[in-house]
Amino acid sequence: MRCPHCGNFDDKVIDSRTLAHGEAIRRRRECTNCGFRFTSYERIEDKPFMVIKREGRREPFDRKKIERGVQRALEKRQVSQMDIENLINEVEDSAATVGKINHEIDTAIIGNLVLEKLSALDKVAYIRFASVYRHFENVEEFVREIQHLGGNS
Repeated sequence: MRCPHCGNFDDKVIDSRTLAHGEAIRRRRECTNCGFRFTSYERIEDKPFMVIKREGRREPFDRKKIERGVQRALEKRQVSQMDIENLINEVEDSAATVGKINHEIDTAIIGNLVLEKLSALDKVAYIRFASVYRHFENVEEFVREIQHLGGNS
């Protein structure tokens, strides 16, 4: 590490501390040439997790989008906030596992993960989410989805 005072590249680490729940390390250093003390920070440079949209566009994964969709589907339903949070965490973890290799995942996979979790949690919320996610065009599609859901119970 280059000393910010004299430009020398030789220093020694005096103290190291973990910060931000293990996300970073703070190191106190001392230049062996001039004795100047300075601080450096180390963070893992993580490649952003990308989502491939239907039209092929890519955007960074946003947990809040899943949260909004799930909250909307579960509006006025008797489901605890803890259950909602667990569902969102499970979807996020599953998405990260599926997209781990390429650092990207298709929105269809995320939508299906949400539907799978909602099906187990609340059937009405499942239908609400499915009607938006699958773009039902008519009542017949809606009825087919309800019949399909009834067959899985």
